Amino acid sequence: MAEQKSPEIKLPELKMPDPAQMAQLFSHVAEKSQLIVKEFLTRQTSDGMHDLQDQMTLGKSFLDLTQRIMSDPAKLAQAQMDLWKNYMELWQKAVPALFGQPMETVVREPKSDKRFKHDDWQDNALFSYIKQSYLLTAGWIQDVVANVEGYDDRTKKKLQFYTRQFVDAMSPSNFVLTNPEVVRATIESGGQNLINGLKNMLDDLERGKGKLNIKMTDLNAFELGKNVAITPGKVVFQNEMIQLLQYDPTTPEVYKKPFLIFPPWINKYYIMDLRPKNSLVKWLVDQGFTVFLMSWVNPDERMAEWEFENYLRDGPLAALDAIEQATGETEVNALGYCLGGTLLAITNAYLAAKGTPRISSGTHLTTMIDFSQPGELEVFIEEEQIASLEKRMAAKGYLDGSEMANTFSMLRANDLMWSFFINNYLLGKDPFPFDLLYWNSDSTRMPARMHSFYLRNFYQQNRLKDPGGISLLGTPIDMRQVKVPAYFLSGIEDHISPWMSNYMGSLLFSGPVKFVLAGSGHIAGPMNPPSANKYFYWTNPKHPTDPNEWLKEAKQTAGSWWPDWGKWLVKNSGEKVPARVPGTGKLPIIEDAPGSYVKMRLVK
Repeated sequence: MAEQKSPEIKLPELKMPDPAQMAQLFSHVAEKSQLIVKEFLTRQTSDGMHDLQDQMTLGKSFLDLTQRIMSDPAKLAQAQMDLWKNYMELWQKAVPALFGQPMETVVREPKSDKRFKHDDWQDNALFSYIKQSYLLTAGWIQDVVANVEGYDDRTKKKLQFYTRQFVDAMSPSNFVLTNPEVVRATIESGGQNLINGLKNMLDDLERGKGKLNIKMTDLNAFELGKNVAITPGKVVFQNEMIQLLQYDPTTPEVYKKPFLIFPPWINKYYIMDLRPKNSLVKWLVDQGFTVFLMSWVNPDERMAEWEFENYLRDGPLAALDAIEQATGETEVNALGYCLGGTLLAITNAYLAAKGTPRISSGTHLTTMIDFSQPGELEVFIEEEQIASLEKRMAAKGYLDGSEMANTFSMLRANDLMWSFFINNYLLGKDPFPFDLLYWNSDSTRMPARMHSFYLRNFYQQNRLKDPGGISLLGTPIDMRQVKVPAYFLSGIEDHISPWMSNYMGSLLFSGPVKFVLAGSGHIAGPMNPPSANKYFYWTNPKHPTDPNEWLKEAKQTAGSWWPDWGKWLVKNSGEKVPARVPGTGKLPIIEDAPGSYVKMRLVK
């Protein structure tokens, strides 16, 4: 019998780094390091102390967790035995692979896990063993934490969330010697990838003024009004809070009732107008609607005292008056996205209380009104964390846009943090130009007083759902008074605004409500044009109190939800009239869209 030989492993050719490039890099490192250290020391007197307080609070929680785990030795011993058995099974599968047999699988990563897509994680016995060892250990750690008893639901969610952050950080894909793609790149380039990665990291530290601000895309590849936010239109009104955009018509006739968009001010509006092929704004214009949109200012320390009611008065209420001047129409249809949808609900409740309804229908995209099920964002609304955040905001007058971005990134750390860490720093590559990530990196600030009100009254105390739970502009807000037709759209995979929470909010209105559930998440679910032919959506003419019951009886339809919504919207839009051109009404043109407010960028 012929002797079986182990397969020959061919290593890439080793390349030595260029001495001139090395000298240039070290000069770059020295120059950047001085600036970074200076910025870092400047920040420590305020931010450093608050960060330390947050870490101490979290540390106490995990110390208590450890004590609870150790208090039940029998349960801990059984868990350790289960892990040992899994390791033994993995080792038994690995031994034949040392002699040339295929590596068998003991544990698999979920299909959605993109960390281990390189072929070597499966085909190379060593890296397959490393990957499976990690998956076994990570799963074991998370199971042990999940099974600890005696915690209330909120505390357990916090512990599980930060445990996941830890095991994600410890992934072998995040380290040079245990990531096969990085190992190959290092050998093939003679370490040039790590040299480039160091330069990228220093650039990100400098841009973040001492904090690591990982670049997700080429920030120089896009320009507002040139290759993103390019739907033609004009700014026809502005105040300290908003610029009101009116878009140029593309049809000879338009529906009588204008259409007003409430974007969130957590992010900028042009997620709805990235490129012509996926622009919700352009699609609406092409369907024959006169589209207006509020572009929010990016606030700074001068707006520290702005209240939530400033956003109501100087946002939609001012916009409605301006639209009446521009078109002569006293009523509009409206759409609100995320926090913009929450403001739309508040605006309708306020107008109903005043007896002056001016919005004929409301479309709410990924909108929370009942905050009883905020998902993993609940982790960030404990009293200690809000109090610490308020201290930081008081010092600056606003919440820095990077803090909000980091919070959202932590909800999907492997996709929005670690993947870029690997690409930019370990592989030494420049990030790919991507319009969606450019928008995601275009951070906005939140005024201190407004954001504190929002966190405490909405997320922490959930007062918006209660009749008169909050009052704005001297008027109690009661969602039961909202009787106009409403269309709610949520994403089934939304990690920012969970669909079941959106559904609970839709039950608060007294008028007719149509609830629709789209495939995918917070961005891809709503921004899914018909031309893409992607995903699906669920509809159900019934509106039971239990969201699970709604989904159980819902009908699934392939493709975009936009056409379904368009048919619903037309019913509330009136007859056709000649197209309205910006500037032909009583409002003069101020400047071309996208306007100057949206171009106020925090990080370059």
